[in-house]
Amino acid sequence: MSTLTTKTVRVDALARVEGEGAFHVKVKDGKVEEAELRIYEPPRFFEAFLRGRSYAEAPDITARICGICPVAYQMSAVHAMEEAFGVQVTGPLRELRRLLYCGEWIESHVLHAFLLHAPDFLGYADAIQMAGDHPDLVTQALRIKKAGNDIVALLGGREIHPINVRVGGFYHIPKRREWDKIVEELKWARDAMIELVRWTGQLPFPDFAQDYEFVALRHPDEYPFNEGRLVSNRGLDIPIAAFEEFMVEEHVAHSTALHAAIKGRAHYFVGPLARYSLNFDRLSPLAQATAQEAGLGTECRNPFQSIVVRSVETLYAIDEALRILADYPQPDAPCVPYTVQAGVGHGCTEAPRGILYHRYVLDEQGLIVAAQITPPTAQNQATIEADLRAFVEPRVHLPLNELTWQCEQAIRNYDPCISCSTHFLRVEMEKD
Repeated sequence: MSTLTTKTVRVDALARVEGEGAFHVKVKDGKVEEAELRIYEPPRFFEAFLRGRSYAEAPDITARICGICPVAYQMSAVHAMEEAFGVQVTGPLRELRRLLYCGEWIESHVLHAFLLHAPDFLGYADAIQMAGDHPDLVTQALRIKKAGNDIVALLGGREIHPINVRVGGFYHIPKRREWDKIVEELKWARDAMIELVRWTGQLPFPDFAQDYEFVALRHPDEYPFNEGRLVSNRGLDIPIAAFEEFMVEEHVAHSTALHAAIKGRAHYFVGPLARYSLNFDRLSPLAQATAQEAGLGTECRNPFQSIVVRSVETLYAIDEALRILADYPQPDAPCVPYTVQAGVGHGCTEAPRGILYHRYVLDEQGLIVAAQITPPTAQNQATIEADLRAFVEPRVHLPLNELTWQCEQAIRNYDPCISCSTHFLRVEMEKD
């Protein structure tokens, strides 16, 4: 009679995540020997083909990196260019940038939380199956998501890959009356989101709190979107321009995405849990109170509760959008003037998945000499693998199909983007 000493969980294509990836966990004699998140999607070389292009093209080119988070790429790019040119965008234009970010957070967080992540907790393979038994949940989520898309479409020029963002501001500013319908939808969405936050707090969560080093932007007055210093819960407190002095990226054999770590320390964790835990006091009073009603404290270390935190951030984004639109800041001009010059610029903003860093070197004509882009997923990949190790070991006794499902769910805790992979999963078990 053979004895099972080695178990391998292998999923060749992750469903309900953006892009192409797989994971591989090997357990021998009850101990995890390997845990790898394999990002096998081919490199797209954005940093290389930005070289030689005009600074003005960077916001639109980098937006194509992600169809769900294009605003984040645009904002990090324009902030970097503005630092290089010595430009500061303040007042109404700055408020409108926050409004645009609100739209992206709403549509991205709702998509992930209620259409990609919620099926895991309710036992469905996907949102289509879930909608059969929970039509009101899906209908509400889609309506809230549309409110976010409408903000991006009106202020950004279109819903996907917006085209109205430029260095110094915008190309065009909508009139106040154009926002009236969106304001009414946002008021409905705020009430609906309060109930959805409470609903997420009642979902069944594994006991899986981890000892993370959280890293996020922190602003003196605001919950972070566009600006602030990079801080952590273990003493990191640096300006954005010092990112590459403290963070290091390295290639690993099993992934086309880089692994990031803090120099001299270890991997770190970015995204909703990091923002929330480092900036709870910057949330609106409504978002704070609703988070606590849903069972959250002032920090959250359980990645399975990311669905609750994303819902709280969605409520905050709706609340913040309504605050901005209540006294609509019509700027005198859509863009502040600036002079193109040679220089180096750094930008870092909070994409829905976490901090997104850009650096550009520009020549006297404003042509890009070098570019560096560090997305949130690369920064979180090592943390995801460490969590898989910690998650699998006490669950090795589970049947392979159940363990595989739970590992997939654990990975989806970190990724709020759409599914580009709909393959069936192929799972293999090794026996000695």
